[in-house]
Amino acid sequence: MTSRKRSGSGGSKRPKEKVVYIYELFLRGEDPTINSSEFWNEFFLLQPNVDALENEITKLTSEQFSLVKKNLSMIFQKCIDMLETDHPKRLCHSLQTLCSLFYAIYKKSSADNTYDILNEIFGYDEMDKWMKKLMDYCNQILLGEVLENARFMCLKLLLVLVTGTDNVSQNVLLEHLMMNTLFDSFVRLLSDPTLRTQHGHDIVILLTILVNYRKHEATNPYVVQLSILADELALNGYGQMISQSLIDFCRQYMQSLKLNNAQTSSWFSSLSNIVGNMFVSDEGCERVQQIKANNGLLMALYEAVHLNRNFITTLAHTQAESSAPPSPSNTLNLTNLTQPVPDLANAPIIDMTQCPTNLLVALFQYCSIVMQDNKNESSVANLKLCFLILTCISEDQYANSMMHDSNLTFKVILHRAQMRHRKLNIDRVGRSQPLAATLLDLLVEFIVSHLMKKFPMELYLLCIGVVHRILCYQKRCRVRLNYPWKELWSALIGLLRFLVNQEQALIKKCNIFHLSLQVVNIFNLFITYGDTFLATTNSYDELYYELNREEKVFTELHAMVLRYTTMSDCEYKDDVIKLLNALVNILAIVKHFQNKIKEWLAEQGLSTPTEEQILDVVRKNYDLTLKLQDSLDHYDRYAEAPRHTNFFKNMVRDMVSDTRKNIYGYVKEAISSIPEPDAMVTSTSSL
Repeated sequence: MTSRKRSGSGGSKRPKEKVVYIYELFLRGEDPTINSSEFWNEFFLLQPNVDALENEITKLTSEQFSLVKKNLSMIFQKCIDMLETDHPKRLCHSLQTLCSLFYAIYKKSSADNTYDILNEIFGYDEMDKWMKKLMDYCNQILLGEVLENARFMCLKLLLVLVTGTDNVSQNVLLEHLMMNTLFDSFVRLLSDPTLRTQHGHDIVILLTILVNYRKHEATNPYVVQLSILADELALNGYGQMISQSLIDFCRQYMQSLKLNNAQTSSWFSSLSNIVGNMFVSDEGCERVQQIKANNGLLMALYEAVHLNRNFITTLAHTQAESSAPPSPSNTLNLTNLTQPVPDLANAPIIDMTQCPTNLLVALFQYCSIVMQDNKNESSVANLKLCFLILTCISEDQYANSMMHDSNLTFKVILHRAQMRHRKLNIDRVGRSQPLAATLLDLLVEFIVSHLMKKFPMELYLLCIGVVHRILCYQKRCRVRLNYPWKELWSALIGLLRFLVNQEQALIKKCNIFHLSLQVVNIFNLFITYGDTFLATTNSYDELYYELNREEKVFTELHAMVLRYTTMSDCEYKDDVIKLLNALVNILAIVKHFQNKIKEWLAEQGLSTPTEEQILDVVRKNYDLTLKLQDSLDHYDRYAEAPRHTNFFKNMVRDMVSDTRKNIYGYVKEAISSIPEPDAMVTSTSSL
């Protein structure tokens, strides 16, 4: 097609692309295929212009759409038919065109949802046939002997399909992916180390979205198949994609810390601090975006630990540095599917021994970073998801046995927030220990570092719930973990003190009695069953010492509870009564030993005893009777529905939206590295 000289003083403009001209003909209702038997073979040799095609479709009015839907149907069908070709360029161009078509139709549907546009295009009677054909071809491409560009574009097409609507359960096309499942193909790709490195991120995201399609409304084959998946290679591959993403995040965080420390120690630190304060909000936004970017893979981890018990065995598998897959951004390169070599000339040196080595280690370190940022809803949601994952893990028998194995120790760097009222215990940072001890360190850190005016009640309930599950496992299996329990007791007592002191402000917002009851019952678990899991008898002495040292907290808590028992309008009356009963043994211990200590001080003529002297009094005066309390080692097993259903709907909605924004950018890139077979070079002059 020759360019025409345009009138005016601006000179000639760039000629319109041939493929754009063809799009315009189709979308004006014309048929350029007449009298050209080779039209489609030649058309798919042209590089698609996805922006132009999208714009042409989305600007159609309802009247225009009715006139051209036959042509749109023809383009869709010819694209799907072309997926059978063995010509690499035609194959990739048909996939890229399908991506643009589906993306544009979804976009138009969201703007005008008065009728089902896709069924209008395909025809209600033909929709099932064409979607089945498309899924069959996708299976062939994913597992066939094709160029990686084609497999890459096929996965992008599937991502476009599953992210078409914000509410994944309202996406009508996903019903066809349920009927024509791709699960076996995904498993095969995850099992292959090379293919997993190139495409694993997309596959894990696809699986996670598909698992969440109407998961509580109907039978979802992806939920069923993921639940029973026992292929060790596939499960390891699935876990490796998640762990590598978390490991990359932890590395970047440590690198930023080293950069900040280097700047702080420089001679212009004062100036940089002044300038840095001007951009605190920008830096915070960037960190929030980095945290939010992990939501998809964290959701994938949640679904795996929640649905598949076999997946638990992969949690402590050590990741080999040499075989680690690249980060998602490096796998999304159309022209070069190998990982680019980073510029390390000016990068800070990272001690590789401080980087996570497996999925659990990476998760614990990641949680310690996310805990430090809870000033916005995205970070709070991310941290809640982390706690739900930890809840599922702490309920699993195998996971607990692995985390408590004294022969399986790891050195985990947990990042701790700087706080004025405490000094960090350097000896405890990064010590090689069982993962259960590290998890308790993580939970203790959360308890002591989030006592704030905007109190995160739900996160505290989840955190205390994980602590309770760990202790129940130790009691049930008589596991004696060598852990400095005093740190946990001090953190829990500090939490009770905060709840008592902030009673007036918190009681209007949340049920502080329920949380207090959970904390007090943890102490009761130690008091009643501590002999089955505490490592030494000295631990009992230290527990009773701490209860007496902080007797004021328990006395004030008891007084507060008594006050609410007399209030007729208290909406938390049941929890108030339960808490009152739960305090019986602790108050008895405090009263008993306070009297013994006073008697001993009077005998010795002392007013200020040492810690060792008090401990000695405790050891000699265990002659007290306590009330046996029931169900201390019982907890309600985690269930997603109905309590967390809305939370996960919102998380999936955000995940779908973010994936759609990111993925279409790669669809728009030209595929320039597809080799042209000598025998298949075809002229496009007839177009």
